[in-house]
Amino acid sequence: MTASAGPSTHDAAGDEPEFKSLCDQARDLAESGHLIRAAQVYERVVEGGSRRYLPLAALGLAVVRHDMGEVAASRAAARTAIGTGHPEFAPRAAYHMALSYEGEGDAERAGAAWREVLDSGNDRYGPAAHYGLARLAEERGDTASAQEHWQRALESGSPEIAAQAAHDYAGRLLARGRSGAAESVVRRGLESSEHAGLRLLLGAVHVEHAISAFGTVVAEAETGAEPAGAGARVAPEVAGGAVELLARLLAVRGDAEAAERVWTDGLAHGDTATADEVRTRLRRGFLAPDPDSAEQEDAGEEDTQGWWEPYVEAAVAQNSAPMLTGELFVALNQMYTHLALPLARGEHDATALRRAVEEAVRTPGEYVWGRALHDDFRERLRLAARSDAPVLPEGWPDPE
Repeated sequence: MTASAGPSTHDAAGDEPEFKSLCDQARDLAESGHLIRAAQVYERVVEGGSRRYLPLAALGLAVVRHDMGEVAASRAAARTAIGTGHPEFAPRAAYHMALSYEGEGDAERAGAAWREVLDSGNDRYGPAAHYGLARLAEERGDTASAQEHWQRALESGSPEIAAQAAHDYAGRLLARGRSGAAESVVRRGLESSEHAGLRLLLGAVHVEHAISAFGTVVAEAETGAEPAGAGARVAPEVAGGAVELLARLLAVRGDAEAAERVWTDGLAHGDTATADEVRTRLRRGFLAPDPDSAEQEDAGEEDTQGWWEPYVEAAVAQNSAPMLTGELFVALNQMYTHLALPLARGEHDATALRRAVEEAVRTPGEYVWGRALHDDFRERLRLAARSDAPVLPEGWPDPE
């Protein structure tokens, strides 16, 4: 919301043509960026004793002074305009003051200015005043007063203010977990005007409804409760689907901790079939081992799951896969740099090459998953050597 010193619906041709001309000049100067000269011309009208053009000039001076950063002078001019009681420029000046005080965080004076707008009786600015008073009431925790002003703003019939107020109010309701009330407000706002932000909130409301529905299924699956008339516990594929959808929607909402908790509880489900279904869904898209590879043949009947699998599963459950991917690429870049530097420099002696290899091999140790990589290599080397004792010392390759 912004205030301006534009023309009034109450203007009419008449007396004092010289003051009208000065107001027109000042407006043109302000619109072209000549604020100092515009202020000087407006002041001529204010000090010239014009009764007809004083309200317009005072409001114009308030806006220009504010744009110049002269807040005290701006408010003094606005107070002059308000004092005239003009049906258009007085409420517009109070509107300007309210925004100015809100910008400074002075809720008390901003509220007083908004009430002056309402007291003016000009219905054109009433919706904005109710919107402003609703915001201030929210900030001080007065939800009852806020709700009254929200309703007045929504019922105002002003398409612009009603849509803005609906977007603001619905967002607050959604943050409080009142998705039903938020949906009602969004739809009322859309009845006034099409608004992209309201459409986005409507989608968010549907997400909240879906989270609630999936959460109910997950809770029934966890407790083993039988829905009325069902006669059987929740099927594994139904429970697994609910766990996946609930966790993924929670992640979309930004609640990564809750999403991880849903996945973790699903993986630990007391019903083996349900837990397997959850794990299958969690691992959708994971890299599958090649059963024909020599490495798999050497492993025999041992578990062929890679050392990295738990970290990938955790990343999916925590919605942190991009972070894990970033770590892997950073580590790869560091290792490549260590190995490529001697080659680029033309260093072919054994000492330089050994140092480069040592630095590259130790790079993963900087990350949480690095120890698992090192330990896996140590164990694979032991199996390849067909030895009962570790071939490499504990903690390799980190120096003691």
